[in-house]
Amino acid sequence: MKNLIDLEKKINSELGTKINNTLIKHDQIYIEIDKEDFIDVTLFIKTNKDTKFRQLIDITVVDYPEETQRFKIVYLFLSHEFNQRIILSYRINENEVISSLTSVFPSANWMEREVFDMYGVNFKDHPDLRRILTDYGFEGHPLRKDFPLTGHTEVRYNEDQKKVINEPVKLEQNYRNFDYESPWEGTKYIKEQAKNNDKKN
Repeated sequence: MKNLIDLEKKINSELGTKINNTLIKHDQIYIEIDKEDFIDVTLFIKTNKDTKFRQLIDITVVDYPEETQRFKIVYLFLSHEFNQRIILSYRINENEVISSLTSVFPSANWMEREVFDMYGVNFKDHPDLRRILTDYGFEGHPLRKDFPLTGHTEVRYNEDQKKVINEPVKLEQNYRNFDYESPWEGTKYIKEQAKNNDKKN
């Protein structure tokens, strides 16, 4: 469809009970659904003659660690024929297993592996679900908000052992002096210098 408003109406009329919310923003349609309806909605927007969203652009996750439904799974689709984009999303709990999209979009394979690696979201019926960005034996999921910024271990070459070793992260900050004050208010040494200048005047 050429018009986003008409496309939104079409999707809502055809999939009314499966759509929780739709919104047109930034020349894109945002659709919120339940995870149980995900495959049906995706098949519709891919195969219907008025939509033709035949390319999966990306899969990502938004982490809300303080909420019961911790993860928001987000899929971006593109219709080349109509030059339109749809952003499809649904919420899940931390340990829920969700349907793989590889049977509908084979390109989802590596994207789902990345989501599994970075966020720990599991996909059922995925052909080869294993880590893709982190190393063998890596612990944790780096894009979760509760993952430490420095990580748990570091890899380095040990000259004595003549091999690469894993060891706990050590933060060497002997030469750093953090005051954590706003740069707009000025750091301590600037304030002290200003006080000294005032005393001299």
